[in-house]
Amino acid sequence: MNPQATVTQLEQFRQRVYHRFNQRADASMNLIDALSSNTTARSVVELSLSPCFQRSYHSVQRAIDAFFIASSQEAASAQRRQKAQALMGIIARELPQPARRPFWLFGHDATSVPRPFAATLPDRGFVYQPDPIGGNKPVTIGHQCSWLAWLPEKPEVTASPWVVPLSVRRITSQESETQVGAEQLTTLLDDPALPCHGALCVAVSDSRYSTPHYLSQVARHDNLVTIARLRSNRILHRQPPPAAPESPLGHPRWYGKPFSLKAAATWGEPDALIQTHHTSRRGHPYTVHLEAWHNLLMRGKRGQPMHQHPFTLVRVRLLDAQGRPAFRRPLWLVVVGPRRHELSLLEVHEAYRQRYDLEHFFRFGKQKLLLTSYQTPDVEHEESWWQLVQLAYVQLWLARFLAQAMPRPWERYLPQGRVGVASPTTTQRDFGRIIRQIGTPAVAPKARGKSPGRTQGTRLVPRPRHQVVKKTRKLTRAA
Repeated sequence: MNPQATVTQLEQFRQRVYHRFNQRADASMNLIDALSSNTTARSVVELSLSPCFQRSYHSVQRAIDAFFIASSQEAASAQRRQKAQALMGIIARELPQPARRPFWLFGHDATSVPRPFAATLPDRGFVYQPDPIGGNKPVTIGHQCSWLAWLPEKPEVTASPWVVPLSVRRITSQESETQVGAEQLTTLLDDPALPCHGALCVAVSDSRYSTPHYLSQVARHDNLVTIARLRSNRILHRQPPPAAPESPLGHPRWYGKPFSLKAAATWGEPDALIQTHHTSRRGHPYTVHLEAWHNLLMRGKRGQPMHQHPFTLVRVRLLDAQGRPAFRRPLWLVVVGPRRHELSLLEVHEAYRQRYDLEHFFRFGKQKLLLTSYQTPDVEHEESWWQLVQLAYVQLWLARFLAQAMPRPWERYLPQGRVGVASPTTTQRDFGRIIRQIGTPAVAPKARGKSPGRTQGTRLVPRPRHQVVKKTRKLTRAA
């Protein structure tokens, strides 16, 4: 890509973000730049020591407070979604049109934000957290946030795992991951100002999104194809036999013979079979077997008529050079959508394989962008911080072609990446130099003296303590 065009694109994006801030725009822009160029800070307040942050450490909290201010407590949720949709529109303007594939690829998933010691933070619940000690339950107390991201095209398999986060939203104790993910996709597809409106879109997701509750909600979009992983113990169904014309009485059959993923005797011959080859990042060759069965059905529930949404089932097997299975179980994928036949089996497999870039984004956000390091008793400030992290990551993505490799002394002997496709970590290390060259729209601070502070004798009221919410099916169903 032309470096001058990249600089112009980055400057225009920064100007649009800067003018979007209603209050403390200069401090907010400095905070995003400090986060994008962070290499040493381990807490949010330490970002004030960055050369990109020209203000005192008090301005860090003030910028986060001023990022979103609701007109009233009742309208806070709706206004937060309006602001998230506006940020999505700013980011979506930078997305290029698909060139190698005939569809837009999106991925969404939920990640945990542990807050086990924040007793004054409301609406905490039990969330997942990996535990390296065997036998312990991988559970902690905190919040969950749902991310929707655009997955860019990769020139090769070893390209850097970039994603473009379009929307982030907190999952309350009255909601489920599938409900929030479906609402985020609906907001994306129903916005006529976005470049993907009306075009063929593909959404890839994990096994938690292969439920009738989620698939029945997203199936109403005619231009959306959903690819989700299935657990290996699911039972599906074939099409029912045609009803006899001489017996019009009785309820018609919606489901045919069972198709059990655990019982190979119920599968029958696949409708399509393709074999291809794949080389991993470490250079190991694999043979990929793809099998497909068309027009299968999934049992629905009340208000979720899944018999109206047939889908394609894909079985993926990886064999090593000796012909042995690379994994203990095969990968089962469900492809739902009216336009699912426009995707080949290779495109289905490659699209779902790129879903794992979301995991790299979560790791990078938590380790390098302090996604889970902000300590606050206010839910509104926590959500504002997530959106600031979102803007900082998009800045890095726009500057990826301008970054120069700056390896550590112990990294000099590692294989060098290709020129022009820097990784997120490489871009973050060099982002300070990029900002010094292109400048910032933020105005330098002016000294205003010292604040008088609180009056003598002021006593603050302690914040109330909140109980941990245990999410149940009855609770989410009532909501």
